[in-house]
Amino acid sequence: MGNCFFKSKKPTAEIAPCDCTRRFRPAPVAPTVRLYGSASSPVAAYIRFALLHKNVSLQLVPTEGDTLALEIGPETVSGHRETLLQFIEEKFPHPPLRFDLVERTPLVVKVTRLQHRSITWHLERMVRWVEDLRTRGKRKTVDPAVGSPRMELKKLEKNYAQLLEVMLEHAQMEERIVFPLLQRADPGLCKAANEEHARDLPVMNGIKEDMKSIGVMDYGTPASKEGLSNLSTRLKSLQKHCKEHFDEEEKDVLPLLEATELSGEEEKRVFEDCIEAMKVTHSHLFNFFLEGLLPSEAMDYVDLIMKCGDKQLRASMIQIISNAK
Repeated sequence: MGNCFFKSKKPTAEIAPCDCTRRFRPAPVAPTVRLYGSASSPVAAYIRFALLHKNVSLQLVPTEGDTLALEIGPETVSGHRETLLQFIEEKFPHPPLRFDLVERTPLVVKVTRLQHRSITWHLERMVRWVEDLRTRGKRKTVDPAVGSPRMELKKLEKNYAQLLEVMLEHAQMEERIVFPLLQRADPGLCKAANEEHARDLPVMNGIKEDMKSIGVMDYGTPASKEGLSNLSTRLKSLQKHCKEHFDEEEKDVLPLLEATELSGEEEKRVFEDCIEAMKVTHSHLFNFFLEGLLPSEAMDYVDLIMKCGDKQLRASMIQIISNAK
């Protein structure tokens, strides 16, 4: 998701990963695409992200019943998810969808990696956003997308607070579920990872307090400029630490979960414990979290949600997606 550094008409705060992929190809002139079915269907959410991956707009037509039908131009197909995805692939072959025929990566590893992707992208956006505020100078006209400088700083503070909640829940998920699983197999294996979590926590909270202080300053004053400069430095440091930490986990720690040789039932229980541990992320911050993923990655995460045994939690997360603008 580091391919997001390009010029866009959108403010820095509004750029999402899917916007970044669109610069590599012109938006196709697509036929009208309609999906007939329930907005709360997990498959409907999956199809929505599949079409977003193809850069194709979707009109959802609510209907009763469990069967979904996809209309692309004059043709209509109904059936299972795989049938609808194959229909999409035939009509919009680029970029291709990924169909994993054999996938033995543990579910908890998939969840952890996708959470890393979202956190990484949101941190990148924060760094770009603060750097933009620091270097742009005093704006003479108000951008209606973000408001006045003080309003934009409040929005920045709110977005960071949301990211902080996701990061803290992710760290707690690893400390309470993932790391103990490995510790039982090899004591001391996750000592360094736990220490890195403890090291970054004061930095993360300090950035939050810095944003509060800058938010009450007059934008453009020497004090405000100095505060934004210091904030930019601290965010870049946190970004660097997180990237190194995530890379180490994915290279040295997560692969070892496969070596624990959990039974199918044990793996499912650990996976559902991880989903349960991310309650805040999977409730009012779920759309914020998904915003940090590419459409193909969001498809993968929705696919994982559909494997969750808690029907109520699964339904609530899909409902959040369907209610998104």
